[in-house]
Amino acid sequence: MSENCTHDCSSCGADCPSRNAPESLQAPQNAFSHVKKVIGVVSGKGGVGKSMVSSMLAVLSRRKGMDTAILDADITGPSIPKAFGIHEPLMSSDEGIYPAVTSTGIRMISLNLMLESETDPVIWRGPVIAGAVKQFWTDVMWGDVDVMYVDMPPGTGDVPLTVFQSLPLDGIVIVTTPQDLVGMIVEKACRMAEMMNIPVVGIVENMAYYICDNCGKRHYLFGKTEPEKIAERFHTDICAEIPVHPTLTAAFDAGSVEVCEMPWLDRLVDAILQLPGGGAR
Repeated sequence: MSENCTHDCSSCGADCPSRNAPESLQAPQNAFSHVKKVIGVVSGKGGVGKSMVSSMLAVLSRRKGMDTAILDADITGPSIPKAFGIHEPLMSSDEGIYPAVTSTGIRMISLNLMLESETDPVIWRGPVIAGAVKQFWTDVMWGDVDVMYVDMPPGTGDVPLTVFQSLPLDGIVIVTTPQDLVGMIVEKACRMAEMMNIPVVGIVENMAYYICDNCGKRHYLFGKTEPEKIAERFHTDICAEIPVHPTLTAAFDAGSVEVCEMPWLDRLVDAILQLPGGGAR
C-alpha cells in the first residue's frame, strides 16, 4: 500500500497499487490441513436452529462418503459438541491442535472443548472472538477434509465478517424460520454474502410445519411462507423445509444426531458437494 494512501478508494487513480492488486485477507491453513471445500452456515438472528442444520449437513455429507468437518465459530454459544455427544477436552502438540472426532468420523473444533467447564461463559470482546475463529482455521490440524461446515454466530458482526474474509468460503447456507421479521433479517444476510462475492447455495426454513400424528397432514403453525422468493432473488432454487420434529430435537439433546433420519436436506447436500472447491468464484 502507498505511504500516501488515504484509505478512500474513490480518491485513488487507476494506477493505485492497492486498487490493482488488493491484499488478500485469507488466513493460511495449518500445514497439516488440506480442506477442499468450506461452507458457511449463517442466520440473521439467533434461535433459528443454525447449529442443528450445520450438524445435519455434516452428518449427511459423511453418509455420502465425504471426509467431513465442522468448525464451530459460534464462540459464545457453542452447541456443536453437545449434538454429537462429545465432551472430552482437545489434545494438542507442537504442530497444532487435534480436532475432536465423532463416532462416524466427523472432525470438529469448538471452544466448549477447551473450557474447564462446559457451562463456563465466554466473556470476550469481538476482536478476541474473531481471533479465536481464525486460530481454529490456522492452528488446527484438520488433515484431509472434503467439506467443512462453519457454524457461524448470528448476525452480520465481527465474527461473520472475519469468517467471510479469512476463510476460503465456497458458499453459504442461510437458516431461517417462518416469520416475516426473520425473513427481513435473512435478506440482510443474503446481501452481506452478495457484497462479499460469496454465493448462497440454499435457504433452509426450520420449524416450517408440523405433521399431525393422527391425520398425517402438514400444519403450518406459524403460517405458510414463501422462502422461494428470497432464494430466487439470490440466484438459488434450493429451499429446504424442516418440520417441528420432537424426536429430532431429543436426539440433539442426547448427543445422538448421527443416528437420525433427515431426508429434508438431501438435495441441499448434493448441491454443496457439486460446488467447486478452493474458494472458487
